[in-house]
Amino acid sequence: MVKSTGKPAKGKKITLSVAKNCIKITFDGKKRLDLSKMGITTFPKCILRLTDVDELDLSRNLIRKIPDQISKFQNLRWLDLHSNYIDKLPDSIGQMTTLLYLNVSNNRLTTNGLPVELNQLKNIRTVNLGLNHLDSVPTTLGALKELHEVGLHDNLLSAIPQSISKLPKLKKLNIKRNPFPKTDEAEEFIDNIKRLDKLYLVEEKDLCGPCLRKCQLAREKITKIKNMAGPAPKKPIFSNLISPNSLAKESQEDWR
Repeated sequence: MVKSTGKPAKGKKITLSVAKNCIKITFDGKKRLDLSKMGITTFPKCILRLTDVDELDLSRNLIRKIPDQISKFQNLRWLDLHSNYIDKLPDSIGQMTTLLYLNVSNNRLTTNGLPVELNQLKNIRTVNLGLNHLDSVPTTLGALKELHEVGLHDNLLSAIPQSISKLPKLKKLNIKRNPFPKTDEAEEFIDNIKRLDKLYLVEEKDLCGPCLRKCQLAREKITKIKNMAGPAPKKPIFSNLISPNSLAKESQEDWR
């Protein structure tokens, strides 16, 4: 987690010209404004003139506050704010209804710093709140029915709302390294989450062309091998064999 020196650092000034030069085109043709790792201490207001971008990366800086005006990014689908000093998200974030991905891990967020307006992000698929100071999970997350992944690791949580684990499309929930109580109910819940965490599925539409083709080729190869092998041979049945003897020891798997 980022460490505070006690005094606000003097950050790099981002001009509109600098910001324009930091716009990149992603593999799927979207515009990403990448201002990560630039020593920024204050949200650069000049980027509010670039609200047509699809992705915004302000991660690994020294930013303490996100202004309400961030909601002007009405086309934003991907917002990365991890590894800053943010202790509160603005209420206006609920207006960014096109968001699919939100990463605010490794900040200073408390439960009170998460606005109830988060429940308006009806299309969001991934939310990472790990490495913060959350002592409880807002039940508003349970209203986000499109969520596929939720990161809550490395916080101060003692319980997880059932509404989170019952999200209909949830495929991955990371709750590692939280001070959960050692009760039978809590242990059973964590065991269920661990099983969920190991199962990670993607739909074909979420894969890029080369990855999809690779999966299809692997499936075809497995099918071909199975067809070449033919049906599995039937195991011999020893109907009169009651207990292992010297001959059966050589093929105990068949005997069992």
